Amino acid sequence: MTRDHGPSVGAALEADHQRIDEHFARFAASLTAGAADAEAFLAGADGLRHYIFVEEELYFPPLREAGLVGPVMVMLREHGQIWDLLEELEQGSTAGDPAAALVPVWERLAAVLTAHNLKEERILYPAGDGILAPEPAASITESLTSAATPAGWEPEMA
Repeated sequence: MTRDHGPSVGAALEADHQRIDEHFARFAASLTAGAADAEAFLAGADGLRHYIFVEEELYFPPLREAGLVGPVMVMLREHGQIWDLLEELEQGSTAGDPAAALVPVWERLAAVLTAHNLKEERILYPAGDGILAPEPAASITESLTSAATPAGWEPEMA
């Protein structure tokens, strides 16, 4: 669905998935080549952490209020898993751990992200586009690119 002021929130969030996935694709390719690209990982991780912040602080509250408590709880639980795996990978990639040691953690993260993004894109985002009023929708979309994640912020279920 497209609103007069631009793409829907769901489309903006999905575009953010794609932007983050590009960084992680570079990281995954580096692991396959045998040398972890920490810069690519950190760019993807920073983007993903900010995306999780925007969803939990701005996107999920109106969805909960509209009755989507169950789907939001699933997303929160998965955000916690994702966050923990990001932390583990960040520690290993910045410490210079060998790529082979990072592969199993990366594979777990990639699997969780694939399933998580699919649920959001097929279920949550279409529902959210039908629920959100224009003002909160615009705030969420703008926050994806302009707002900063507060230092020390963590997901509800990390």
